[in-house]
Amino acid sequence: MVKAVQRGLAAVALAVLPATVSAPAYAAEILPLTEAVAGLFVGTESRDVYDRNKFHHWNTGNNPADSCNTRAEVLLHEARTPPTVGPGCRLTGGS
Repeated sequence: MVKAVQRGLAAVALAVLPATVSAPAYAAEILPLTEAVAGLFVGTESRDVYDRNKFHHWNTGNNPADSCNTRAEVLLHEARTPPTVGPGCRLTGGS
């Protein structure tokens, strides 16, 4: 008797389930990628809240032997004016 009730409840749940699942959301508008990207808002860059101490997870970078972690490698790669690389990959100067 208990198994029959459980089976009945399972059947009712399966019958009701499709009615409660919402239809997938579709985009209101379809645009070519170039138009969609052109429509994105571009904010002004702000470094006011940057805190180097929040990034404890920097790894050893591409070449562990040079002592430069990923952060230092990115700074070197993206620098407008290259910084001076000192012992232990200590970066000074640059922009």
